[in-house]
Amino acid sequence: MSDPPRAPGVLAGSFEAGTDGPAAAVPVALDLYRLLVESVRDYAIFHLDPEGYVASWNIGAERIKGYRADEIIGKHFSTFYPEGDKDKPPLELKGAIETGRYEDEGWRVRKDGSRFWASVVITALREPNGTLVGFAKVTRDLTERRMGELRAIEDTKRVAAIEAANRTRLEFVSALSHELRTPLNAIGGYADLLLIGVRGTLTDQQREDLERIRRSQQHLLLIINDLLNYSRIDAGRIHYDVAPVPILEVVDNVGPIIDVMAVNKQITLERDGCSPDLVANADRTKVEQILLNLLSNSIKFTPSEGRIRIFCGRLGNQVSVSIEDTGIGIPSERLEQVFEPFVQLGRSLTSAQEGTGLGLAISRELARAMGGDLTAVSEPGAGSTFTVTLPSV
Repeated sequence: MSDPPRAPGVLAGSFEAGTDGPAAAVPVALDLYRLLVESVRDYAIFHLDPEGYVASWNIGAERIKGYRADEIIGKHFSTFYPEGDKDKPPLELKGAIETGRYEDEGWRVRKDGSRFWASVVITALREPNGTLVGFAKVTRDLTERRMGELRAIEDTKRVAAIEAANRTRLEFVSALSHELRTPLNAIGGYADLLLIGVRGTLTDQQREDLERIRRSQQHLLLIINDLLNYSRIDAGRIHYDVAPVPILEVVDNVGPIIDVMAVNKQITLERDGCSPDLVANADRTKVEQILLNLLSNSIKFTPSEGRIRIFCGRLGNQVSVSIEDTGIGIPSERLEQVFEPFVQLGRSLTSAQEGTGLGLAISRELARAMGGDLTAVSEPGAGSTFTVTLPSV
């Protein structure tokens, strides 16, 4: 048998003992409703009279706003608004009267003066004949959500500022590089012309001076190119053309350049284990750049009559190329520093080493961007081994 229809606002099964109709259940229903409202802790639920003065107070209101009922009942609800928002309360009541309901979010003030972000709903309460008897006000504390939103906004602004700074820096370095390259290329060109005797036969001293000019010009171009490359990497403006790359071919391509550098310094260059079946999934030009950086770095810090060995292999699902030298080595506690930009552990006022300190930083960034890595092991006086790993095909 179906349950009898409920009278509006009455809870089923709420009849008092000794009664026989819904009308007798109304007091019980009202008591339960009052108990329900007064027990809610997550929402401030209270009644305002038609003028906006607090007429009731639940436990949620006490928890959120900090006032006990005897401290706040009879006071105007504008008490909860910051000084700069004291004009809001009458406008909110006006909106609720005109449309029946007003919603808002904003800062409110607790008894102790602290602020919280509140979601507020004000509902006009009327008699059946339309007479306004007051307002129901429900407030929820959304401070945690609001702070999360503000943090997200700040993070977005911070990221945008970083991106703008990166763009500005890249544009500056690019413009500076262009302005510097033009005269440097002219210096190199004129030095070459003089070296080949366009202006006549040179004395040994003149030839030596021109060679120094040429080396200095090439060194400055290297610095400019490193700065530009690092700025592009840092700004995420490097394009990678990833495809199968036979490691042996890359080693063979950089060989002639490195061979000349090794011969000039009387360094023995060895190759081992770079078989044709070692193929990386990478950008060929970037891999060549990494190996040139590593090999030239090893030659720079390896004394004359030293040895450099290139050997290849596999590490799990990656291929590896290692450069082992008999150079000066690096203290273990400073090993990671060599991968930081502008760091040169071997440089001193009396050192003949040249460079920007960007080669290893650039090489590691390039390797990691292609899904690999660049690591090193070393010991002072016993040389270093730098290993680049790249995803295999």
